[in-house]
Amino acid sequence: MIPLISVSRLSKRFPGVRALHEVQFDLVAGEVHALMGENGAGKSTLMKILAGVYTRDSGEILYDGQPVAFLSPREAQSAGIGIIHQELQLMNHLSVAQNMFIGREPRGRLGVFLDEEKLNEQARDILARMHVKIDPRAIVGTLTVAKQQMVEIAKALSFDSRVLIMDEPTSALNDAEIAELFRIIRQLKSRGVGVIYISHKMDELKQISDRVTVLRDGEYVATVDAQATSIDTIISMMVGRKLSDAPSVHGGDSKGDIALEVKHLNAGPLVKDVSFALHKGEILGFAGLMGAGRTEVARAVFGADPVDSGETLVGGVKVTIKRPSDAVARGIGYLSEDRKHFGLATGMDVESNIVMSNLGKFLSFNFFLRRAQIRKTAAHFIKLLAIRTPAATQQVRLLSGGNQQKIVIAKWLERDCDVLFFDEPTRGIDVGAKSEIYKLLRALAAQGKAIVMISSELPEILRMSDRIVVMCEGRITGELDAKDATQERIMQLATQRDTLKAA
Repeated sequence: MIPLISVSRLSKRFPGVRALHEVQFDLVAGEVHALMGENGAGKSTLMKILAGVYTRDSGEILYDGQPVAFLSPREAQSAGIGIIHQELQLMNHLSVAQNMFIGREPRGRLGVFLDEEKLNEQARDILARMHVKIDPRAIVGTLTVAKQQMVEIAKALSFDSRVLIMDEPTSALNDAEIAELFRIIRQLKSRGVGVIYISHKMDELKQISDRVTVLRDGEYVATVDAQATSIDTIISMMVGRKLSDAPSVHGGDSKGDIALEVKHLNAGPLVKDVSFALHKGEILGFAGLMGAGRTEVARAVFGADPVDSGETLVGGVKVTIKRPSDAVARGIGYLSEDRKHFGLATGMDVESNIVMSNLGKFLSFNFFLRRAQIRKTAAHFIKLLAIRTPAATQQVRLLSGGNQQKIVIAKWLERDCDVLFFDEPTRGIDVGAKSEIYKLLRALAAQGKAIVMISSELPEILRMSDRIVVMCEGRITGELDAKDATQERIMQLATQRDTLKAA
């Protein structure tokens, strides 16, 4: 059988970075081929070359047995290769249907005016096949991140692709949405579509993939059968070493003084009478389903969203926080789940992003930048967090998602905040980088920092938290000590709607 896609000896360099070196890969019709590797391994670069976003430096790509060199995404799409990017590529001011068919809109009789009715009908048909309840007329900017991700998938399916590349498609989806996505993928397989699947979630491999190819540091490692190969073996191939599986170490029963206390907080429709206390040296996990209000609580405490009522106390003293600068001045930092929009200036370099939250410290006479001190500080955090960058002057947008996340963490570590909100700190990050971030969080807690960790991954919450607060539909439905918590108990509290109605 001739593969749909066959890649051999493919190489690609960027300024100061060898992204790919003589990589090989193939995809046959009707299979899901997972592409695995740590952040910076070259996965997204390879896929962007296949999708016409980048051009290769050397090597060969065969499509249906014929050599190809796509010079643009439109060329690749026309040939039947679709891609769903890790970072959403939607226009927030347009409707769902307009996003799905932009540049291919149906026209009326004269061929001049758009046929909005037909446009919405075509979008509705695709969404219905996906079993997704989204109004095609809805403005994309008003949708949740999860629904925007489903729109991206629908857009790719609208091209009737023979090859579908999915780069971290489940990063913003809950369990029900992931199950629905997998149903769609299996449906595509049955129609002979080849799916290239990139994910850092190891549990998804066994569920959905047929084969796994591993890249490491831009080079091909191996291709293995997904069902016949253990997850531990795949992880070892990815990182080139065995990760420690030591049990989680919690802070224990001894707690420091209360660093942050929130009383009866109300903010918009998703924060309803929320109260909690956070101690020094503690990691407090916030668990719940998508839309439970966890991020909204963090943003309200940080001053990013307006508060309707409630009190916030820092170190036992009542404070008024109306904007993020107020929170930062009181030693509170917030690492957003959306690093591109709220955590980084991606057009600026690494060192500027690291010192950004504390820029006054690096000014002479409140005007001149102290460049030598900035370079020294950036070098310290690049080494501390093992940030993979050719130089501190590299633009952040050119780095992998995991390294971008580390830069966000470095920014707040440099500020030396006493209270830190980590919102989905390991989303889109590979297993090796996750292990490093877990160690970092524990080290920060050991130094007396007070940490709130919001995560949708229950194993992560259970592993890292000293206590766990569970939310459902804007309210706290329970609090668990780490030693008493289980996934089942957390899910019970995360779906406890009867209690909410009684309240």
